[in-house]
Amino acid sequence: MNKKGNVLAIVIMFFLFAMISFVTGLQNPMGIIVKAQFGASNAMSQLGNLANFIAYAFMGLPAGLILKKYGYKITSLLAVSVGFVGVGISFLSGVAESFGVYLTGAFVSGFSMCMLNTVVNPMLNTLGGGGNKGNQLIQLGGSLNSLAATIVPILVGYLIGEAASATISDANPALFIAMGIFALAFVIILFSHIPEPELEAAKTNPQPAEGTLKSIKGALSYRHFVFGIIAIFVYVGVEVGIPNIANLYMTSPEVGITAGVAGTVVGMYWLLMLVGRLVGGVIGGKVSSRAMMITVSSVAICFLLLGMFLPEGKMVAFPAVNSDLTFSLVYIPVGVVFFVLCGLCTSVMWGSIFNLAVEGLGKYTSIASGLFMVMVCGGGVLPYIQGAVADACGYINSYWVLVIAVAYMLFFALFGSRPAAGKTK
Repeated sequence: MNKKGNVLAIVIMFFLFAMISFVTGLQNPMGIIVKAQFGASNAMSQLGNLANFIAYAFMGLPAGLILKKYGYKITSLLAVSVGFVGVGISFLSGVAESFGVYLTGAFVSGFSMCMLNTVVNPMLNTLGGGGNKGNQLIQLGGSLNSLAATIVPILVGYLIGEAASATISDANPALFIAMGIFALAFVIILFSHIPEPELEAAKTNPQPAEGTLKSIKGALSYRHFVFGIIAIFVYVGVEVGIPNIANLYMTSPEVGITAGVAGTVVGMYWLLMLVGRLVGGVIGGKVSSRAMMITVSSVAICFLLLGMFLPEGKMVAFPAVNSDLTFSLVYIPVGVVFFVLCGLCTSVMWGSIFNLAVEGLGKYTSIASGLFMVMVCGGGVLPYIQGAVADACGYINSYWVLVIAVAYMLFFALFGSRPAAGKTK
């Protein structure tokens, strides 16, 4: 691969990283809308998010196989095409005023997000040469992912206005933007050259084809990879659950913050993820992924506990965007501030976990990426569980689900990520 080709490929992968976040992030403010329009409970409000992420469980392995057989470019083109259709169905759900159609759109969009993730992560890791440099590129690409995630709740929150009267059609401008992004991405990818290192290697040095089940078994024979895919499952649930439930909490009658202001606060969580990923990208070539994970997991547990145990009635000033797009200070529960600060910690977890889990997998890297995508369904499962706990025990107590999840990630960083532990028996 020449240097110029590498740079263009990196730019395209960064662009796709942002798309993943924009479309996935739509499910956060959509939770507020379906509560208002369909009278959904906290758990049911997370069904769109669950549908979006559960698609990973169905598409993870097929996406890995498509990538292995057809390469990065074809997989990317298929992904953006499916994404356009998925967001289009979400738009039609507003026309039909149907919760079922909305869930269908979220599910189809999830197929696209899974395929894009399957492409982006191994491609950036490969272009960076693996190791710390590979992690560094993933962190830098993730910064654009966070920027898109910052914009979505603020934009849709502004479009919603008053949460109590929100409908899906209120979010149409955001859906049109998403469809436009997919259409533009298709054209850019179609006329761009994307390096295909694995396809080229297969042509120059063909190897006997290995069956899918045998490849899966080979990847799962690495103990640190098994611990890693479990870590990804709980990580995505934590990343999504923190802002989703905070958004529901702030717009609930007991707090009474408008959807627009709450969206700004949630947007700050994703903005801090952007900051964290930029820092991670800068230091990623010098600081090991394991050191990053140990540090941010420990700090995240502290932030979550502070957010839970500080007095709920204590309000503090926080910068926000008003409905007229002016900035002002609004008062939010002090605990929410620490939930938002968790964005600094979750920012570098994805790249670090992926980097640690696939280290030394060699020919199993492609199928391992597919297995990773299967486990991303945790981003739908954990928030749904957290929503159910919120219905039964209150919003704040629901964060115990995430404390347990982060504690597992700390275990993975300390012990489970060491390849020296050998293969599973």
